[in-house]
Amino acid sequence: MEIVHTPVLLQECLDYLSPAGEPFEKHALMIDSTLGEGGHSFAFLSKFPGLSIIGLDADKNIQARARERLAPFGERMNFFNGWFNDFYENYDKTGRRPDLILFDLGISVYHYEKSGRGFSFRQDEPLDMRLNASEGESAGDIVNGWKEEALANMIYLYSDEKMSRRIARAIVEARTAGKITSSKALADLIWDAVPASYRYGQIHPATRTFQALRIAVNSELRRLPLALHSAFNVLNEGGKMGVITFHSLEDRIVKNYFRNLGKQCVCPPQQAVCSCGGRPCAEVLTRKPVEPTSEEVKSNSPSRSAKLRVVRKLRDAANQHFLAIEGEAM
Repeated sequence: MEIVHTPVLLQECLDYLSPAGEPFEKHALMIDSTLGEGGHSFAFLSKFPGLSIIGLDADKNIQARARERLAPFGERMNFFNGWFNDFYENYDKTGRRPDLILFDLGISVYHYEKSGRGFSFRQDEPLDMRLNASEGESAGDIVNGWKEEALANMIYLYSDEKMSRRIARAIVEARTAGKITSSKALADLIWDAVPASYRYGQIHPATRTFQALRIAVNSELRRLPLALHSAFNVLNEGGKMGVITFHSLEDRIVKNYFRNLGKQCVCPPQQAVCSCGGRPCAEVLTRKPVEPTSEEVKSNSPSRSAKLRVVRKLRDAANQHFLAIEGEAM
């Protein structure tokens, strides 16, 4: 089987999330919240023989590839097909809790090159972009159905695209002649919609719009805050949770949540008297995000915007940790 995705910050993940010390070293459970083709899980299972993993993924097709790749590890590897926020929200805390949790929020190269769902504007594919192709609106539904203002706001909010209104207007005008059904058609439309001076920058002028559509289609920023909070409260005390982000919107959510977990007092600011005991819920292990080395960026260009943040759990987190960041996502 050909593996097309290279896991980012792999050595850094192995270092920060190592199941070191008793009892984790001999008998640890990890949850790989974004399994993909199984690159991170393969490395962890290979390096730590006492470790077992549950791998989550909303995409059954890419999970099938991971199942094949990780089959040699037998019962040490288990799988869940579904969204990570649903998994953690419904986790049975009376059973075995994980000692390690990893989120890699990037989209796999597989989706761009092999899925056939229109994630890449370099391919001429149906405009879909759903990780779970059996539910929700597709990118085509959004492009052909949303009103101009909603499209412009979504593109700007999820990608900071300064040409969002011009692009939205061009989409609405183009669809009067017929539905926009392919990724190439949309990319060509965006190319024609922006000024000539905007077409030859560091990135293709459709890049940000495609990112915004993917985020909207898969509700990425809606799922993340609740998933972080639920996952942290599922984690064993003393366990570690790491999150790899790839753009500023999701990194801000993770940074703020981890910062709140590390505060001495976590009571709401309007509360006059502290009732939390003045104890932080977590130790923040990465005061600054861990970023890829120049060598990694050179050999694996998708890693260039990756950031890893890690915390060690001290105790469960109250709801205010989640509520404090809920407004970060649309």
